[in-house]
Amino acid sequence: MGDRKAFDLVCIGSGPAGQRAAVQAAKVGKRVAVVEKRRMVGGLCVDTGTIPSKTFREAVLAFGKQAEQFRIHHGFSPTERLTATRLLSRVTDVVEREADVVDRQLQRNDVEVLRGEAAFLDPHTIQISTETKTFHVRADHVLIAVGTVPAPPPGVPCDGEVIINSDGVTELRRLPQSMVVVGAGVIGIEYASMFGALGIEVTLVDRRDRPLEFLDSEIVDELIHQMRNNNVVFRSGETVERLDISEGTPTRAVIHLESGKRLVSDLVLFSIGRMGATDSLNVGAAGLEVDARGRLTVDEYFRTNVPHILAAGDVIGYPSLAATSSEQGRLAACYAFDIPVQPMVSYFPIGIYAIPEISMVGETEQALTKKKVPYEIGLARYREIARSQIMGDDAGLLKLLFHRHTRQLLGVHVIGSSATELVHVGQAGLDYFLTTVFNYPTMAECYKVAALDAGNKLSQ
Repeated sequence: MGDRKAFDLVCIGSGPAGQRAAVQAAKVGKRVAVVEKRRMVGGLCVDTGTIPSKTFREAVLAFGKQAEQFRIHHGFSPTERLTATRLLSRVTDVVEREADVVDRQLQRNDVEVLRGEAAFLDPHTIQISTETKTFHVRADHVLIAVGTVPAPPPGVPCDGEVIINSDGVTELRRLPQSMVVVGAGVIGIEYASMFGALGIEVTLVDRRDRPLEFLDSEIVDELIHQMRNNNVVFRSGETVERLDISEGTPTRAVIHLESGKRLVSDLVLFSIGRMGATDSLNVGAAGLEVDARGRLTVDEYFRTNVPHILAAGDVIGYPSLAATSSEQGRLAACYAFDIPVQPMVSYFPIGIYAIPEISMVGETEQALTKKKVPYEIGLARYREIARSQIMGDDAGLLKLLFHRHTRQLLGVHVIGSSATELVHVGQAGLDYFLTTVFNYPTMAECYKVAALDAGNKLSQ
């Protein structure tokens, strides 16, 4: 056992929350360490989550564009079948580069990176274990930012071949001809749409009648329409009863639904939620408790029930976004050391990297109607925007919701190319859009069209 080290702050996990908290504390002169058990810094975000999945998506889009260009110039589609190796070749490069960016940022700020698995011995003492050694550190403050892991499939283990979870997508050795995705949450929708865009027959099974109910209903309708056109079949209101593996080569999955339906598929992706990665932390020794899904509860200052132990990021639940996790980590470090700081804004953009892309900020029509808030809609369809025609995307739309009397912008909802980029512009306001000149042709011109649409309605 090595000598015990002492730190002002120890961040368990080097994902967006842990990384940002560590850098913030280091910048005000605190002695900071980050504990990371994975093969690289950056946490789940870099290793198996945000960065790999979005890189995978870009590879899918690039393949689609290449195939379309081939068809346009040669009059027929290419016959060469895309392989998993080709599709995933760039993922490893991007992941390694992003991990290197995080590592260098921590080094520049004199944050010590401690490799190994962390477990509490008491509220201030953490044991860190590797295959070859064990050592202890003492911390005045601790930030738990361990993220989440996929919830295990009921009754069947993931084998990496026929049954996988979302962490296993970028480890695939072959692409299936058919696929079942169980769970129509954000991750399930994203991957179902990506594999569908590759021409793979995808069946999306979910116990709910409608996916992504927190989104604007018109946006969801458009998403379902476009995904159906891209080889995705929706089986809503369905639950998996059991799953069998067929004999023979290659093996296939046989999914039995409670309704009596039977689905046969080359691959099953379970995306049935995620659980806080707290199993190995020995949180009881620190006086902490987790809920049934392994998550920690915090107050508005990101403090747990043990005041010097804070938590941020996906391990505390909603909204579980890389962007919000990063800001939560920064704020947690500020609160820990009494650094004056503005709290996180109530509204923040949500991005869903499906094909098509979706983003929103603010209220939905359903929420405003329920609250009895008078509103007006400004709508711009991509088919009206020159830049969309140039890009070959005429199916998207941008919707703005304005208060009928105050003209306040209440919500922005976008589906289509550049949705996650466009949504940020929308945090300005109606009169700004009406009087501002936008570059032409650009996607941002959607705001001008939507504002004019709303302005005409508001003047009636």
